[in-house]
Amino acid sequence: MVDRMRPGRSALEELAARRADAAALGRLHNVGSNNVADVGLPAAAVHGTVTYFSDLHAVRGARHVRVCTGTACFLAGGGRQLGEVEQALGVRAGGRTADGSVSLQAVHCLGFCYGGPAALDGSTPVAGPELASQLAGRAPRRAPPIPATAVSQPVVLRGLAGGPSWQVWPCLVGHADAATVIGDEISRSGLHGRGGAGFPVARKWQAVAEQPAPRFVVANGDEGDPGSYADRLLMERDPDRVLEGLALAGLACGASCGVVYVRSEYPQALAGMRDAVASARAAGHLGRRVHGSGVDFDVEVTEGAGSYVAGEETSLLRSLSGLRGTVRLRPPYPVEYGLFGRPTAVNNVETLAAVPAIVADGGDAYARLGRSPENGTLLVCLNERFARPGAYEVELGTPLHEIVYGLGGGLPAGRTLRAVQVGGPLGGFLSPDRLDLPLLASALNGAGVALGHGGLIAVDDTTAPHALLGHLWQFYADESCGACTPCREGTRRGAADPHAVSADRDLLELMATASLCPFGRGIPRAVRSLIRALAEDTP
Repeated sequence: MVDRMRPGRSALEELAARRADAAALGRLHNVGSNNVADVGLPAAAVHGTVTYFSDLHAVRGARHVRVCTGTACFLAGGGRQLGEVEQALGVRAGGRTADGSVSLQAVHCLGFCYGGPAALDGSTPVAGPELASQLAGRAPRRAPPIPATAVSQPVVLRGLAGGPSWQVWPCLVGHADAATVIGDEISRSGLHGRGGAGFPVARKWQAVAEQPAPRFVVANGDEGDPGSYADRLLMERDPDRVLEGLALAGLACGASCGVVYVRSEYPQALAGMRDAVASARAAGHLGRRVHGSGVDFDVEVTEGAGSYVAGEETSLLRSLSGLRGTVRLRPPYPVEYGLFGRPTAVNNVETLAAVPAIVADGGDAYARLGRSPENGTLLVCLNERFARPGAYEVELGTPLHEIVYGLGGGLPAGRTLRAVQVGGPLGGFLSPDRLDLPLLASALNGAGVALGHGGLIAVDDTTAPHALLGHLWQFYADESCGACTPCREGTRRGAADPHAVSADRDLLELMATASLCPFGRGIPRAVRSLIRALAEDTP
C-alpha cells in the first residue's frame, strides 16, 4: 500500500477500501494464514502493518478483554489490576485460553481515568473497584459516566449545557465569503490546537487553503494520553458539535472531504461518531450540494488499530493510508503533503468542538477568555485519586492550585499528595509546592513540564516512586514507533533498567536532541521532572 490515492477512486472510496484492507489484515493474522493472496496485498504490507499495530497482532478469543494499564489505572489499582484479571479469567495477557473462549490484552488507556481501574469486555466498558470480580461475574458491573463541568463560559461543553448544534453551518455554507468569515473569526479568537503542539489554527487552515485541490480536513480522535479523556467525552456525548467544527474547518480550507480518526479503545465514541454522521447526512448537513448550495462535503469515520504514536499527525495520516504508523520526517508538512499526498489540516477533537461557538459568538469574545497570547478555555481532566474527579472546562491561566484543591477537592482524607503529572506521559511531574503555576503552556514549559492535552494525574503516597518510574519506561518502550534509533533503543534500555537509564545524562540528552518526533524528545523531560518531584525517593 502507498500513501497516495489510487486511480479512479474518490477520497471516500479510498478510505473505505483501506479500512477493508486493515480488517482483512487482522483476519489474516488471527486465522494464522500464510497466504497473503487471501487479502490481495503484498507480503511486506501484511507483515509491516500487522506487526506494528497492537490490535492487528493481538491474539483474540471468542471473548476479548482489554485491561487498562495506563498511569491513572496503574495508580488506582496499585499496579495489580492486570494480574488480578489474569487470575480471575484464567489467561495471561497477550494470550487466550486453550479452548479459545477468552483472550486478554493489556492497553494503555481506555479513557476511564476518573473511575479506574478499567477494562473493555468486547466493546462493553467495565470500571471501578473489584474490576477482576466484575469481569468474572462475582460483582455487579459498572461504568460510570464522565463528570463534566464548565467552570468558565462554556465553549467546548456548550452542547452538554444544552446548547444546540448545527446552527452555524447551515447559515454559512451557501455564502460566497464563508471561508473568509470563518478564517477571520478563528484568527481573532487566537485559538491554538488543543492536541499538545499548540499551533495557531487559523494559520494552519490558511496554509491548506493556499494549496491546490483536492484538500482534506481530519479530526484527530486518537487522544491517547493516559490521564486525559476530553476527546472521549466530546465524541460520545456531543458528536454533532465535533462534526460541525470539522465541516466549518473544511469550508475554511476548501476541502470536500473530512475524516474522523477514532482510537479503537473508544468503541462507544466510534459508534457515536458514525451514528452522528448518518444523522447529519439525513438532515442534509453532509453530502453533495449541502443545503442547496454548491458545496460538497462529506465525512468518513475510521477506527484506529492501537498505537499511542498515531496521535502524532504524520503517524495518523500514515495509519489512515494503511501503512505502519511510524512518524514521517517533516518538511514537507501535512498542510502541503498530507492524506494520500494531498494538503491536509489535522485538528484534534477538542479544537474542532470549540469552532462552532467561536464563529457564532465572534472571535473577540473567545479572545477575552484565558490569558493572552494563550486565549480561550481548556478541558482539564482529573483522575480518580482526586476527591472530585472529572472534566472541567477552565480558562487558560487558571492557577493549578485552584484546579487541584478548589475544583478537584484535593485528595480524600487519609491520602497525601506527592506529585501531580501534567499533560500525560510526555508532560511531566510537579511537586505540591509548584502548584502556584498558571495553566499556561509557557509557564509550564519554564518549569520543565508540558501542558499536553491538559490531563492532571494526582500521585499519592500509596505508590512507590521506583514503581512509577518503571511504569513510565515500560509505557515508552511499548509505544515507541521504532522509526529512530535514539528513541527505540533508549526506551528499551529504560524498560530493562529504569533507574540506571534515568541517571544516564548522556543517553537522555541523545534522546532529547536526536529523536525523530516529540515522543522520543519528550521522554527525558518527563523522567527528569519525576526525579525532581520525588527527589528523596528516586535515583
